[in-house]
Amino acid sequence: MLLAHDLGTTGDKASLHEDDGRLVAAVTVTYPTRFGPGGVAEQDPADWWRAVGEATRRLLADTGVGAASVRAVGFSGQMMGAVLLDAAYRPVRPAIIWADHRSTAQCRALLDEIGMERAYRITGHRLNPTYSLSKVMWVRDHEPEVFARVTHVCLAKDFVVRELTGVLVTDPSDASGTNAYDQRTGAWSAELLAAGGLDPALFAEIVPSTTVVGGVTAEAAEHTGLRPGTPVVIGGGDGPLAAVGAGVVAPESGAYAYLGSSSWVSLAATAPLYDPAMRTMTFDHVIPGHYVPTATMQSGGGSLQWIAELLAPGDEAGRFRRMVAEADTAEASGEGLYFLPHLLGERSPYWNPEARGAFLGLARHHGQAHLTRAVLEGVAFNLATCVAAFREAGAPVDRVDAIGGGAASDIWLRILADVWGCTVRRRTVAEEGNSLGAAVTAGVGVGVLDGFGVAGSLSEVTAEFTPDPERHAAYRRRHEIFLDAYDRLEPWFTSAQGER
Repeated sequence: MLLAHDLGTTGDKASLHEDDGRLVAAVTVTYPTRFGPGGVAEQDPADWWRAVGEATRRLLADTGVGAASVRAVGFSGQMMGAVLLDAAYRPVRPAIIWADHRSTAQCRALLDEIGMERAYRITGHRLNPTYSLSKVMWVRDHEPEVFARVTHVCLAKDFVVRELTGVLVTDPSDASGTNAYDQRTGAWSAELLAAGGLDPALFAEIVPSTTVVGGVTAEAAEHTGLRPGTPVVIGGGDGPLAAVGAGVVAPESGAYAYLGSSSWVSLAATAPLYDPAMRTMTFDHVIPGHYVPTATMQSGGGSLQWIAELLAPGDEAGRFRRMVAEADTAEASGEGLYFLPHLLGERSPYWNPEARGAFLGLARHHGQAHLTRAVLEGVAFNLATCVAAFREAGAPVDRVDAIGGGAASDIWLRILADVWGCTVRRRTVAEEGNSLGAAVTAGVGVGVLDGFGVAGSLSEVTAEFTPDPERHAAYRRRHEIFLDAYDRLEPWFTSAQGER
């Protein structure tokens, strides 16, 4: 058996897979996030470790699989955060996760020193406060007594792997989402770290994603129920590993969309994709010599979660399904109602941390179903701009495989197909794509899988949605209105945030 952990935004999904990668069972243990004014988004690394222990024990107990049957453990983790550790590898403060964007001033300082175009060429990404580098700088500038204790900086999965093995490293895919990595050399960027005034020694050694970091320690075995010495493979960031889970391991694999808390459209390539407008970014793949051009929005499925929590509190089990079903009975953009899904600022395509969510065109008769429909369409419209960026760069996006929790909705996938004008398919790994990617990477790392090519055979297409020509034509016109709404509001976002 292969054991995979996907350390997401809302919880840790642990999954067991046969040696060939096929899914046996999965368990999720949740943990909280603290959101606050000014762009605060933090989690306690101790909650990750607690969740990993609980999820592992529950999974082994529920399946009856003995610890001795686990041949390797692999990891997928939320990216672009900052976990700051002291000399004893203990967190000195809560982890600043990807959604946090309070480090705007530090990002501006980097821009003044490096410039956006040069940074984009070095890292494959824009400089932005959602990335790790400016977050570490923020702690240095605002919490100097805390920062004085920091001797190590890592990402979420790296912290948990350290807890399991006693070894702290990271991998290229996760490193490529920090704004501190030189994609051309595969090493930390001396130029960017110097611009940020940070010691390169703070950052963990970068090793290949398939590296066996070490074995489970006796203490970690007690916590998780695993056998001491079980090999642990470092794995990668959730975006590149979702690509593996979706079977996107080569340019000919096509594109996929991930509909989780953040949402993105992505594909595989053998070279970084540089968009002249810098709407997209490129991560390192977990597959050596490959890359993952990606366009990520901050609050995709998170926008749906927000509206559900707001309008149907206390109904965790059924609210998403019921609200989305009701949304299929209503019109939104067809009645002039639009939602800008920028609840956490925005990455692709605007890269504006000051952007905010907004309903536009509200009328007295609009109710819950209309608002939910507007949210579903708003995410689809925003991602349509990202799809267009890939098409303009010469990457054909005529079919997209959808994974992530949002991919369970027929209604949402139908909207996506109609808005994007291409076929959208659901795969059997809709909610386990990241975990499957982590399991395949672990299997390659310990030699039970010959290579990443097996990933495409480990899931099947269970539903396919083709665009309706009339609806697509209507949505194309409405997409222009959606874009115009953002353009008109962008100056207001800036002035409103400046008045806080």
